[in-house]
Amino acid sequence: MNIKQFEYKPLSHYSYAIISDGKMAVIDPERDPQQYLDHAKSNNAKIVAILETHPHADFVSSHLELHKQTGATIYNSAKLGADYPHQSFDDGDSIALGNITINAINTPGHSPDSITIVATEGDKTALFTGDTLFIGDVGRPDLREKSGKTQAKREELAEMMYDTITTKFNDLPDNAVVYPAHGAGSLCGKNMSDAASSTLGMERQSNWAFKKQTKEEFISTLLAGQPFIPAYFGYNVDINKVGADNLDPSIAEIPFTENTTVKGLIVDMRNEDSFKKGHLKGSFNIQAASDTAKFETWLGAIVKPKETFTLVIDAKKNKDKLLNRLAKIGYEKQVKQVITLADENLKKSEELDLEDFKNNPDKYTIVDVRNTSEINDGKFFKNALAHPLPELRDTAEDIPTDKPIVVHCAGGYRSAAGSSILETKLEGATIYDLSDDVEQFKN
Repeated sequence: MNIKQFEYKPLSHYSYAIISDGKMAVIDPERDPQQYLDHAKSNNAKIVAILETHPHADFVSSHLELHKQTGATIYNSAKLGADYPHQSFDDGDSIALGNITINAINTPGHSPDSITIVATEGDKTALFTGDTLFIGDVGRPDLREKSGKTQAKREELAEMMYDTITTKFNDLPDNAVVYPAHGAGSLCGKNMSDAASSTLGMERQSNWAFKKQTKEEFISTLLAGQPFIPAYFGYNVDINKVGADNLDPSIAEIPFTENTTVKGLIVDMRNEDSFKKGHLKGSFNIQAASDTAKFETWLGAIVKPKETFTLVIDAKKNKDKLLNRLAKIGYEKQVKQVITLADENLKKSEELDLEDFKNNPDKYTIVDVRNTSEINDGKFFKNALAHPLPELRDTAEDIPTDKPIVVHCAGGYRSAAGSSILETKLEGATIYDLSDDVEQFKN
């Protein structure tokens, strides 16, 4: 069975292509369709099917654009209520892809409309489990209370997940390969493995969800300790239900300006060193300096859907690449303009005297911007104030300003964003970013 796994690391997202006898199916594609088109071309294959396991919350899919470009049929559960051309694909439905048979199993739990896609060829079976079954975990059940055509409370979805795990995979063989839509680092689950695939037999042995337990025990474990929900998640479910606009035209229409006057919200994508040396007053430093930085997640956690902003980048030549990244979560329509900065009239960030901080921590107000679950696992500083980054714009004014403020997270990325937010929200206060020096205080 010819299966290609594509990975988008910043969102820990896996998508797939299956090819047989010159025909190709794409499963859970990300926003940029080009890699799937290139893969089809290099394998002399025609894309004939696009399968969506559910309307994703953490990224915008290119299913509609692929359909427009190739004429391939989009398949998804009828329960999704999709507003784009599609064919329903539920229990008992199957399609032929060359020598491969592709079946659907309704597997609700992460969402009411989730399906698992079962591909078989001879004695080989592959399961494309979407956000239902991960390697070492199952999908969280708390993302569909306020979005999508079919809404459900987390307790109802957790019960559905129990029924899915205890009944829906029973007739499938141990050697079936499990291909999930996400791996470790995704916010669609809480304890995912770093592994990109597994077998159903291995999951039956090692995944907590398959262990013998009561429904109540299962639900209690599933609901406990789930990570925060970024503001953009419900927005992406709604986009994916309708289908996103084509990517390249959406990016191309965003204006680029050099050295302009800026009003309103500013998102600065540059690395923290460049930001601290000089930035526009009122900027939020949400870095996209590396190809693995969780820029999309934190942009969508800090900036609300439909909230317009100016985007600051490092160089004009990187404009399309960087806009492609924020388009992964459908935020390109919120960008008023893209700019680069001149060297004059920029604000510099304060530099912390690390030795003074070490020797006199009580002289500072320490703000911990890690997630609530991380803070509950233990503080690095006994008197630190908990202000998780996704909430910081709303809670900043609760932070006392009678002392200099030191912001920290677990590694430096989030504290760069947090300190920049406090610079804006607490004008006149002295704000320091502990950055990666936090490593010196973890023990």
